[in-house]
Amino acid sequence: MTKIYLACPYKHKDPAIRVKRFEEANKKAAELMQQGYAVFSPISHSHPISLYTRPDNKTNYKFWLIQDLAFLRDCDELWVLQLDGWEESKGVEMEIITAASLGKPIHYITEDKDPYPRGFIF
Repeated sequence: MTKIYLACPYKHKDPAIRVKRFEEANKKAAELMQQGYAVFSPISHSHPISLYTRPDNKTNYKFWLIQDLAFLRDCDELWVLQLDGWEESKGVEMEIITAASLGKPIHYITEDKDPYPRGFIF
């Protein structure tokens, strides 16, 4: 089973944008899991935890990158979810640089419609 590290931007001054990015990461991770991939989505993992960190660590990309890169090393591929702001994200940039230095394939995926309409029951 291919292990995917799903990168996307997170940091933003508007908390609502951070929540939207968290939700988009969750949707894409779920979609990929249902396609048969093993997925680590750092935003899905870290956003809930950030609610319990010190205020200076909530959006400190260096703090989170230490956590995230430990998992990237164990994944087979890096997939970058190209949400608005992905090209400016320092964290995504470092994830791409790290994956490239490790010789991991890098795939870029665009935002798309939710594969499951509202009210869909699994």
